[in-house]
Amino acid sequence: MSIAQILDKIYPIDTASKLKMMEGFEEINLPKNELIIRSDKVEKSIYFIKKGIARTFSNTDGNEVTIAFGEEGDTIISLKSYTLNQRGYENIQLLEDCTLYKISSSKLQKLFLTDIEIANWGRKFAEQELIKAEQRFISNQLGTATERYMELLKKHPTLIQRVSLGLIASYLGITQVSLSRIRATIT
Repeated sequence: MSIAQILDKIYPIDTASKLKMMEGFEEINLPKNELIIRSDKVEKSIYFIKKGIARTFSNTDGNEVTIAFGEEGDTIISLKSYTLNQRGYENIQLLEDCTLYKISSSKLQKLFLTDIEIANWGRKFAEQELIKAEQRFISNQLGTATERYMELLKKHPTLIQRVSLGLIASYLGITQVSLSRIRATIT
């Protein structure tokens, strides 16, 4: 997925503004298992996944709890760092060799100040990230494990082939045994 496609998926802007914005991105390749965002650090960059998959997790009482997955076209971001310039709570690890688009938060903020189209894109970007977080929260609070699993399959149909069942169980907040039972009733 090209950076132009990713930007348009978030919110289409005019060509001149999009080109100005695209100049700020750098394409990078990072290996599997790279920890690209670390908790308790202020993250100075935002990433978009061109190729590969990542997971967001937090350490709770010595256990890693998977919070989210991202794949092609998705964002890798510490929202707390991005919005408040404060240390984040999450770690983000690459689960495959990845090609990413990277832009510094400060560069993006400068673009917001100089171009209303890019500022509107930034508003839509923040809104979408907020909605994703809200949907995860509501699903975790109100949905059953089976409903959360079905939702995961619907949103990320190839995830089961790309991610270990242990990480998927962690994301769903269940054991691998419970996940196996759920999968047996569905197939």
